[in-house]
This record gives sequence, C-alpha cells and structure tokens, in this order.
Amino acid sequence: MHKSSPFVLSVVLAGLAALAPFAIDTYLPAFPSLETALHGTALELQQSLTFYLLPYALMTLWHGAISDSIGRIATIKWGLGVFVLASIGCAFAPNVETLWFFRVLQGLSGGAGNVVARAMVRDLFEGPQAQRVMATVQMLFGIAPAVAPIIGGVLLGIHWQAIFIFLALYAALSLWAAIRYLPETMPREKRMPLSAKQVIKDYRIIFGDKEFNYVVFALGANFAGFFVYVLASPVFLVKQLGLTQQQFGYMFIPTVCGMVLGSYLAKHAAGRYSRQNVVQVAYVWMAAIALLNLFICFVMPTRPIYNILPVALFNIGMALAMPVLSLAALDRHPKIRGTAASGQAFIQMLLSTVSAGLIVPLLWYAPSGLALAMAGYLLFGWLVIRKSKLWSTK
Repeated sequence: MHKSSPFVLSVVLAGLAALAPFAIDTYLPAFPSLETALHGTALELQQSLTFYLLPYALMTLWHGAISDSIGRIATIKWGLGVFVLASIGCAFAPNVETLWFFRVLQGLSGGAGNVVARAMVRDLFEGPQAQRVMATVQMLFGIAPAVAPIIGGVLLGIHWQAIFIFLALYAALSLWAAIRYLPETMPREKRMPLSAKQVIKDYRIIFGDKEFNYVVFALGANFAGFFVYVLASPVFLVKQLGLTQQQFGYMFIPTVCGMVLGSYLAKHAAGRYSRQNVVQVAYVWMAAIALLNLFICFVMPTRPIYNILPVALFNIGMALAMPVLSLAALDRHPKIRGTAASGQAFIQMLLSTVSAGLIVPLLWYAPSGLALAMAGYLLFGWLVIRKSKLWSTK
C-alpha cells in the first residue's frame, strides 16, 4: 500500500491533469515552422488542434468508466503508454496527414490522466482537504495552457521535433510517478462491469441530473472564457499585439500568476467560507474584469499591457471557483465517480473544441472580438450556475 504524503499525491495528480493541456498548447509557437517542414497550410495546422480535441472530448466519456471497471492505475498505464508512442510519432511525422493521425492517438489517450486524477482526488480526500488538493490539481491544469507555449517557444530554438519529444518524456515521467506514488483507489470489490449498455445507463443518470449539468457547464464556460485567448494566441499576440514567437511569455506569465493567486485564495478559503460565498465572490470578480476588458478593447488603444492584464485578472476568479465547482460535480454521483469525472472533463473539452473550431476563427479579427467571447462565456456560466443549489444554499 502506498503511503505518500498529501503534498506528493497532490503534485502527482496535478501532473497527470496537466498533460492534456500541454499537448494542446506546447506546439502553438511552432505552427510557422511546421507549415514549412510538413509542407502544410495555416488552416491545416489549425485543424491539427481539432484532430486532437474532438477525439479527446469523445474518449473522456470512456476513461472514467474504464477506470471504474479495471482500476485507476491500469487506466493511467494504458492511456499514458499510448500517449508516449503517439508523441514520438508526431515528432517524426513526414507530412501533415501523418501528424493528424498521431494527434488523433494523442487525443484518444491524453485525457486518461486528467479524468482519473479528478476522480482520485475525491477517492483519497474528504471535506476542506479535498478542496485544497483539488485547488492544486485545477491550478496546474489551468497553468499548463499558459506555461506550455513558453516551453514550446524555448524548445523551438532547438527544433520543432523537440516539442513532441518533450511531451513523450513528460508523459513517461507522469506514468512513472503515478505507478510509484499513487495507491489504487478503486478496489476490485467496488469495480463496475464495463459495457456500452452500462456506460450509456450511467451517463443517462449523470446528464439527467440537472444539478450536475449546471455545475459542469458553469465550470467549462469559465475555463473557456480564458481558453479562447490561448487558442487565438498565434493571432492575438503576433498579429494584433505585434509580439514575436519568443515573446509568448508576455501573455502567459501574467495569466499563470493570476491562476496561482486564485488557487491560493481557494486553498485559503477552504473550510473558512461557505462554497456559496466563494462561488459568488468569484463570479462578481470575473464579471468586473470582463467589463473592464470590454472597455479597454473598445475605448483604449491596442497595447500588450492593456489587452493582456484583464486576462490575467480574470484567471484569479476562474481559479477561485474551479475547485468548488469540480468537487460539487463529483459529489453528485459517488458510486460512479470516475464516470462523473469523465462527464465533467467531456463538457469542459467540448466547449474548448467549439471554441477552437467556431468561436475563435469568428472572433479573432480584433482584441474586442476575444473580449466579447470571454464576456459571453462568463454570462452563459453565470446564467447556468445561478440555477444550481450551490448558488442559493450552503
């Protein structure tokens, strides 16, 4: 039996959760280089995001159910093992079509760590401690999209292939750490039979639960309000703000700081303030920043400091609300917690997929378009969460 400290468990679980967003964003600065090396177009490289996101979203519906059936650790082994091989395939892809193929494999396997990590937090911890650990996991999950392009820009100085080799090494290290430090939290006597019929039955229960839907859609919308800027970063930073590929840190370092501060506040609030108060304060903050962002974009001149600062400030509220919303969703269905974690991750990634394929291309014409997207997602999230019990009761 593993006897790792709560801190070590938190770090390992957070590392697993961060793999999926790393796979999305680390190669963003390499798009121009990939166009040249693989003889592709900007649109074809943009489609490589969709070829990752769509399989990821669909497979998240199965990762949790699989972990409820064969165990948490076995699911991590299979998922991360395939991801390592797929990342190596991306590194040596001779053309865009081959890159698409291995990106699909990355998408199918990359969500295992994130889904299982969420379920294991609730398996291992209770009460305020669970909220603190989830804050750490969600912080790194949120930080990863911000840090990844910076790492990608550095690795691009070596070669674009180094980015995918890094992803393979990261996945391998995460797999080793999971095997070494994480206990199996789904004992054989509690495992559920795996069948399409059973999975469909479980999802009917989960998505038939209005409270679950309110919470996960609010969580996904909050994250999407920030994530549109990550997806649009090659255009937003380079074409609109005039930064270079090596200056992605100008946006992502402040956004990381915002997430760290928000997650720190979430940990500090756990056990001291009611979940209702934490969520309401977070939404008031995000609303104020979204309005500020609109004012800046429509009234003030376009400058990096003006247009980036609101994104970082928005992330404080987003990270503050994340642990509370995530745990509230998982607690709705404790007997099929892995499946509930899958449903939660699916909604979050579904909104990200919609952003990548539809929202961002429509609204990245100017910083004001992205500000509208942020405000729109926040409004949607607020309209949903205000219907939940989490908003109106302690």
